[in-house]
Amino acid sequence: MLRYFLLVMAVLLAIVLAIGFFAKADPKKMAKALRSMGGIALLGLAFLLVARGLFVYAVPLAIFGFALLQGRNPFPSAFPGSATKSSGQSSRVRTDYIEMRLDHDTGDMEGMVLKGKFENRMLSDMALGDLGNLWTECQRYDAQAAQLLEAYLDRTYPDWRDKFGAPGAGEASVGGGGPVSVEEAYEILGLAVGASASEIGKAHRTLMKKIHPDQGGSTYLAAKINEAKDVLLNHVKKG
Repeated sequence: MLRYFLLVMAVLLAIVLAIGFFAKADPKKMAKALRSMGGIALLGLAFLLVARGLFVYAVPLAIFGFALLQGRNPFPSAFPGSATKSSGQSSRVRTDYIEMRLDHDTGDMEGMVLKGKFENRMLSDMALGDLGNLWTECQRYDAQAAQLLEAYLDRTYPDWRDKFGAPGAGEASVGGGGPVSVEEAYEILGLAVGASASEIGKAHRTLMKKIHPDQGGSTYLAAKINEAKDVLLNHVKKG
C-alpha cells in the first residue's frame, strides 16, 4: 500500500510542477494541453486504484483529474497567479442599450442588446445589416452604446466603416456617460470586490494589451478601463 501512495504522490508532484512550468513558459495552448493530459492520467490512475480497492487514494485523484480537465486550478495556493488567468474571466461594460463582455484570455467580445428594436438579441447572432441598423439607433439614443458597438464591429467586421460611412476609429467623442462607480469599475476590470492594488494593476495591463488603440483596439473601452483602474486604486487607498 505504501508503494501505491508513493506512486500517487510522485505522479501528482510531477503534474503540479509541469503545470507551473508550462503555464509560465508558454501561453495558453501548452498549458491547456498539459492540463488535459494530466487530468486523463490522474483519472486513469484513479481507475486502477479503484480496481485494487484503494478508494482512499482514488477519490482525491479523480477530483483533481476532473478539475484539470475542466480547466480549473486544483492548487490555487501553490499557483495563485494562474487563478487570474483561468478560463471565463471577463470584463463587463453596460449602457442603456448594450451590455458588452470582453474575454481576458482571447480578447473576444460579445454583447447583448438591452432595449430598442433588437432587444434581447446577441450581437454574434445578428447579420451585418442589422448591426448597422442597431448602430444608427444607438447613435440617436445612446452614444455610449454606439461606441461599444463600434468596438465590436471593428473586431468582427474590419471594413464595416466603409460600408456604413462611419467615421474612423477614435474620431468620435469618448466622453459622456457619467463617472464610473466602484461597482462598475470592478465589473469593467473583471475583478472581485476587495481586489488588491497589484491585482488591479495586473488586470488593467492585461486588458490594455487586448484593446489598446495603438493595437487596433477601442478608444472608448481603453478610456473606460483607465477610468476603472483609477477609481479602484483610489478606493483601495481610502479603504
